[in-house]
Amino acid sequence: MKNSLKRIFLYRACLVRLKLMGVEKVFSLTLANETGVTPDQVRKDFSEFNIRGNKRGGYYINDLLEKMEKLFHANKDNNIVLIGMGNMGLALSKYSKFVQRNMNIVATFDIDPFKQKIRSGIPVYSMSRLQEIIDRFRVKVAILAVPEISAQEVADELTRYGITGIVNFAPVLLKVTQEVIINNVNLCDELESVIYYVHKQMNANGSKNLELLYKDMKY
Repeated sequence: MKNSLKRIFLYRACLVRLKLMGVEKVFSLTLANETGVTPDQVRKDFSEFNIRGNKRGGYYINDLLEKMEKLFHANKDNNIVLIGMGNMGLALSKYSKFVQRNMNIVATFDIDPFKQKIRSGIPVYSMSRLQEIIDRFRVKVAILAVPEISAQEVADELTRYGITGIVNFAPVLLKVTQEVIINNVNLCDELESVIYYVHKQMNANGSKNLELLYKDMKY
């Protein structure tokens, strides 16, 4: 389910781009070519989320985007709290795309009293007011951007106050109940993954070049 949902995000980005170009209709083959999958995979992903279309006639882009908006509840306001106002938390609190997608960070929290005194667009509260704010704004999702050493303790507190979804930027695997959805975002892992494949590709190309050079020397 998670992989197909990630592909839905890719399809949506592609659809938005095509719409800006003035395209009104799209086929699964086009989406497949744009996102690096097969047309069958596109249709299978759409079917999994009850997104229907005409196999021969294609899909109307506006219709697809409307169905995806309903799928992600983008027509509703989703209140979120952000825990940790270090460099990562500060950057996330200023990310304008959240508001554009109806994701509202209603409050941020930090244990540093100095940060709690800073007045900006989103208030910074002490952790003692966490339950109050979660209850007031009926928050179900939190962003965790705290140091590794305190991540589990904060996650326990969040779930105790009714949070059922956490996006975790701390480099640690959190232990939560099955009812809580966790998405771990480890930037170092992502970078190392890219670096690994870059070097693997370079080594492969280097081996091919040596092989071609050896053949030239033979002749």
